[in-house]
Amino acid sequence: MAVPCERMARRSLLQFLSYSSRTPVRNVACRKFSIGPVCRATHEYKTVAERASSPWTLTAAVCLQRLPVISADFSPIEQQFKQMMQQMELEKSLLSDHELQLLEDTERMNRRQSGDYDSDEEENQGDQEIMLTQDLEDTWEQKLKSFEPAPRTRVDVDKDLTSVERCLADSLVLLAEQQVGGEKLWLLPQAPWKEGETLRQTAERALASLPAAPLKATFLGNAPCGVYKYKLPKAVRTQSLVGTKVFFFKAILADAVPPPKAPNAPLLWVKKSELQQYLKPAYLMKVDRFILSQ
Repeated sequence: MAVPCERMARRSLLQFLSYSSRTPVRNVACRKFSIGPVCRATHEYKTVAERASSPWTLTAAVCLQRLPVISADFSPIEQQFKQMMQQMELEKSLLSDHELQLLEDTERMNRRQSGDYDSDEEENQGDQEIMLTQDLEDTWEQKLKSFEPAPRTRVDVDKDLTSVERCLADSLVLLAEQQVGGEKLWLLPQAPWKEGETLRQTAERALASLPAAPLKATFLGNAPCGVYKYKLPKAVRTQSLVGTKVFFFKAILADAVPPPKAPNAPLLWVKKSELQQYLKPAYLMKVDRFILSQ
């Protein structure tokens, strides 16, 4: 033990420090002081405190759409393109079984009318009457003439804004008349948020509280698709209540059979082009972003 100690004593302090800096330090780690649960509890406390002291009232609204039931009418250029594609398909297509049978029947009739017709060639048919494809086409033609398709437009129903069966070729949006402050406004169905529920649950409650038959809707996700914020008039604004934030959720009407109309229900089914007649400009600007016309 004396020899190593003597050698270390002879070395200068500078050499000892340089040797120590070159020596790798292994398996040395510092244990971090974990305060995860404390931080989470503090964050939750701050969130609850901020929510309780927030000067904004939270509201959830639902944008309920009825999708088009029938296809829209073709524009002139769409009609021309359709005819062009049908002509191309006809020119490049092969004969169907019906067309081949029609040619065969025509050839058979020509053989019967010729002078060298031999009845033994069709002895397999016996005495049975042969129904030609042309006879089938005549039968189909008579059935087609007796068929009457349902009308695409119904003037009496299309003018009824309370009917969900209006404008079957367009997408409709549900509006509800609601009391906001001292006036009644046409808005998307909405309800104030309550403690303990999610915003989507608030939107579902707003739809279920409408004065109409229960509307079966399919919500498109749990996250809002838009938000609208407005401040209260200065006369009624306070430090604890500044305004309202409205979070919009999209939903699709899922009823195969349209719900019956409720008498005197303040509900309207309108097209996107008709929204400007009922919604205020600032509100319409937010809603117009996530509503598809078709």
